[in-house]
Amino acid sequence: MQTAAKKFIDIQGVRHAYKTRNGPLPVLDGLDITVPQGEFCAVVGPSGCGKSTLTRLISGLMRPDAGTVILAGQEVTSPRKTVGMAFQNPVMLEWRTILENVMLPLEIVAPGMKKAEAQARAMRLLEMVGLKGFEAKRPSELSGGMRQRASLCRAIVHKPDVLIMDEPFGALDNFTREDLWQTMRDLRAKEPFTCVLITHDLRESVFLGDQVIVLSGRPAKTQYVLDVDLPADRTIDILYEPKAVDMLHLLREQIRIAQGRDGGAH
Repeated sequence: MQTAAKKFIDIQGVRHAYKTRNGPLPVLDGLDITVPQGEFCAVVGPSGCGKSTLTRLISGLMRPDAGTVILAGQEVTSPRKTVGMAFQNPVMLEWRTILENVMLPLEIVAPGMKKAEAQARAMRLLEMVGLKGFEAKRPSELSGGMRQRASLCRAIVHKPDVLIMDEPFGALDNFTREDLWQTMRDLRAKEPFTCVLITHDLRESVFLGDQVIVLSGRPAKTQYVLDVDLPADRTIDILYEPKAVDMLHLLREQIRIAQGRDGGAH
């Protein structure tokens, strides 16, 4: 049982609806989510259930119609500079090198940091994800998987309170995706951070997550929470072991139930 002292992201009773020409379109309805500091939380659910809306609420890009979003002990009421973001499309500035792209958040969040210190921080991360030697390249000179590795470095270079990942590996082929899952786990072991991952891939959610939250169909509530009881130093092979397979079957059944209640995509 999670105690109040351990709550780092605390979402309670959140409701949100989008305004449309036909009236309000409810997306979230009484959503409750708790993520302890340092934990990796994967969020899955039917398409259109409000997963991306959830990321905007945590980052402060949007305020809920009702309920509260608490991050690091403070209510989120405006955009937070201490939130890192990684998306499916790793948008990078083509006129900047990979190193300069990774350093960008430091220029915004910590403008007083010495350039040598910022470069050392960025280079350390690039080396961790296997991009040492590519720091002077332009984004167009890297493969999709390499750009996503650089994007992960950029998202955590300023040591954010929380990293939000919205389908970051969805556009990659299966082998590259699995390789990046392992990179992500290795990165967390060396650079601990709290993370919320939005994904449609149940294998990804089990491999990366400490907990997996299943959202119901729209308007979404927290339908099910799975504690992922697997070793921290897991490798891809663990997904074929009976315990992981059972978790995947359980999650798939929960998604099936949620889809049966879904009112349509948004």
